[in-house]
Amino acid sequence: MHELSITEHLLEDCIREAQARNASRIRVIRLCIGQLRGIVPDCIQIYLDMLAEGTIAEGARIESETLPVKVHCMDCGKDGEITPHHLQCPHCGSMRLKLLSGKEFYIKSLEVDIDGDKSTASGNGLE
Repeated sequence: MHELSITEHLLEDCIREAQARNASRIRVIRLCIGQLRGIVPDCIQIYLDMLAEGTIAEGARIESETLPVKVHCMDCGKDGEITPHHLQCPHCGSMRLKLLSGKEFYIKSLEVDIDGDKSTASGNGLE
């Protein structure tokens, strides 16, 4: 259910960014989601479909990229990727790990229409 609140904020941010670029429509919202975040992209799409009705994001499609869990082992000193179900260093088996990534959640880019033309806007503006 936390996806509803996340989607509300996501929609606000996307509309604000698109309007700042004079977009007439948001076609695609591309997200990066860390494996440990616990966010289900299909739920975000369902909530977006409801919340975006009557806005420039109506009909927008969610595309998501899942980011791996990366850790640094405090025992062997190596970095590696793990799964949320196997919390051991892939090199030495230690459980003394420092999380480097896996909890991310951000908008990678937006695909928008500006005066009938398709453009891509990222968090840093148009690409």
